[in-house]
Formats: sequence, structure tokens, C-alpha cells
Amino acid sequence: MSKTSFAGLGVSAAVCAALEERGITTPFPVQSLVIGDVAAGHDVLVASPTGSGKTLAFSVPLVDRLQATGPRPAALILVPTRELASQIVEEARTVAHARALSITAVYGGVGIQPQIRAVRKAHILVATPGRLQDLLDRDAVDLSRVQTLILDEADRMLDMGFRPAIDRIVKRTPADRQTLLFSATLDGAPGNLAAAYTRDARRHSHRPEIDPKAVTEHRFLPVLHEEKIDHLVRELNDDTRGLTLVFVRTKRGADRLVKRLGSRGESAVAMHGDRSQAQRQKALARFEAGDVRTLVATDVAARGIDVDGITHVINFDAPEDSDAYVHRIGRTGRAGRSGIGITFVLADQAHEIGRIATGLGLDSQFAGAGFETAPSSHSRPASVRSQRPSRRPRQQQRSRGRR
Repeated sequence: MSKTSFAGLGVSAAVCAALEERGITTPFPVQSLVIGDVAAGHDVLVASPTGSGKTLAFSVPLVDRLQATGPRPAALILVPTRELASQIVEEARTVAHARALSITAVYGGVGIQPQIRAVRKAHILVATPGRLQDLLDRDAVDLSRVQTLILDEADRMLDMGFRPAIDRIVKRTPADRQTLLFSATLDGAPGNLAAAYTRDARRHSHRPEIDPKAVTEHRFLPVLHEEKIDHLVRELNDDTRGLTLVFVRTKRGADRLVKRLGSRGESAVAMHGDRSQAQRQKALARFEAGDVRTLVATDVAARGIDVDGITHVINFDAPEDSDAYVHRIGRTGRAGRSGIGITFVLADQAHEIGRIATGLGLDSQFAGAGFETAPSSHSRPASVRSQRPSRRPRQQQRSRGRR
């Protein structure tokens, strides 16, 4: 049997059937790389970006390893944000149910008592570190029988300062557990975390191939600080634009920008960590429905945004690095549609943005805006759109508490 199918990778008939009902028949590359090692019980380290299909890469073999009559929770998935927790539950629910397993998410911003009740029934627990620590402090959850620990987007959890909470949580799990770690990079702090919590781990690195049908135009726009809002309004008045995602660096900056746009007659909603879960869900629903065509978000909050129809991504505040640029711009130009990525560049940011552009092979686009490009010893393809399967995978392209 071909290993290009889930059955060929050893996935159970029940799970294969659940995937097929959703139109998922062919594994993504990261799934083909990882499923066998997870199913065999190995610790696994995976360097793979958001949107590469990693949720099914760990959830499919995970549910086949668990028993409905086993302990609860038998698996713990730690994630950095509420949105990602909800997304994983949505993605994994059907395969879990195929094996009579329950899965639930716990995160801050909502009442804790309903979550406590749900945790008692869950075979698979998806949690942000802060809210899980709250539950542990209340003796509301027992991690002593966790068989598999998964750290998803480990780099982002570390960036958000969760290392102490992760250390406390991991100490509550058995030493002989299976541990899986997924991160955009396995260098630096994520690598140190992996070394601390895994044993003889199998390592995999996956960068999605560039989708040749993706057409994304990259623009770099020199602006003065006091004129940024004028340039943004001008871009938003483009009659050809559809849904537009605007990135800022801070939560306060997101709220401030929404107010400033409102004073200019431009309707927008904000998405960031200080908003309640209900507020965030409402904002995302309005954006996805097209009731409001502009969503202003921080990088962390945007990790859970997976919306079709985004035609423009505007970096109102510059991305921190090339990975941030790719993650941002990768939300447009999807599924064969064209997309436009626009980055506002202040004079004192030109050198750093030039370095990012050069590293991504966008020299000509950056120079075309009148900037000097920075030398680089490496480059990546000019088209840097991240392949991002939609939140409800169409793999055949049918089509914390505290934080």
C-alpha cells in the first residue's frame, strides 16, 4: 500500500474513514514525515511553520495510540493562544470521535467552572499554560497519567514568556511520557527546550513548497511616521481590495489604529490578547462574513486567523524578522487567488527591512521602491507565500487564563 495515503502510513481504518468523510485522502508532506514516528512511540521534534498541516500530523497518530477506556487526560497539548487551542480542537475532533475519544480546550478569558467540568471527561486536553496552571492550582486536573505531551508552536510560547509555566506543568507529567515538539525553528531557545524534555527524539524539518499558482505582489512603501495613517486610508480606499488584514506590533496600537480609522470613516475591528474570547470571536466572525473588511491584529493574536478571501495584508508596523513577514503575508494569495502584501517602511527601518527583503529574495521589489538592498549570504525564492491549508483542511484543495 502506498505511503502517500494515510492507510499506508499505518493509520487505523476508523480514522482514515473520518478523514475521508472530510475529503482528506492524501497526507501533507509534514504528515508523511511525522505520523510513522509518532505512531511508533518515538519522541519527535519538528521544525515546521504555522499552516503546514501539523495539527493532523500529531493528532492522527495520537488518537490511534490512545484507548477510550484509558486515563483522562491521556494526552496534553500545550499551545500559546486561545485561538490555536480552539483551532486544534476543531481540527482534531472528528478523528478523536472516530476512536470514541473526547477532546477539549481550556484557556483564559472565559469562565473556569465549565472548563473544569469538561476537563474531567477529556482524553485529550488542549491548554494554554496560564489557564492550565490555574486548574492545577485548584487541583482540578491530574497530569500524572499523561502518556503523550505535545508542545505546539513552542517558539511562540517561549517568546510570550511561558517557559516557567511550561517547566512547572511538565514536572507534573510522567517522566516516561512520549513528547512531541513543534516549532518554526529548533534553534536557540526552542532547541534548549527540546533537549530538556525529549529523549532520542526523531527530528524532522519541513518547509512547505511554494505554490506555483499563488500570485502575491510585494510592495514596500517609504512613509513618514506622521503620514502612516494617511497612506493606510489611501490603501483601504482601493476599490479592488477585499478583506484586509493590518498588522501592528502592540495591543494598544491595534485599538488606537481602529479609533483613528473610525475618525476617518473607515470601519475596522481589532484582534489582540487583551480582548475577551467573546470579543475576539465576534470580531473574527464579522471580518470573515465581510461585515467589516479591515481587521487590525497583533502577530500573536493573528496566529489563529485563517480566513479565505483576504486580498491585502498591510504591515502598518514592520515585521520583526523574515519569519514574521512570511507568516503575515502568507494569509493572502491563497488557493490560486492573487494577493497583495504592503509594508510601510520608515527611514530608520529601511536597513532592517532591506535585510529581510534580501533574505527572502525580494531585492527587486524593495529596490523598486527606491531603497538600497542589503547584501545577504543566502536567499529564498522570490515568492514567499506560506502554503497554508485552510482551517478545515481541503487537502485535495476542494477547492492564560493568563497570557
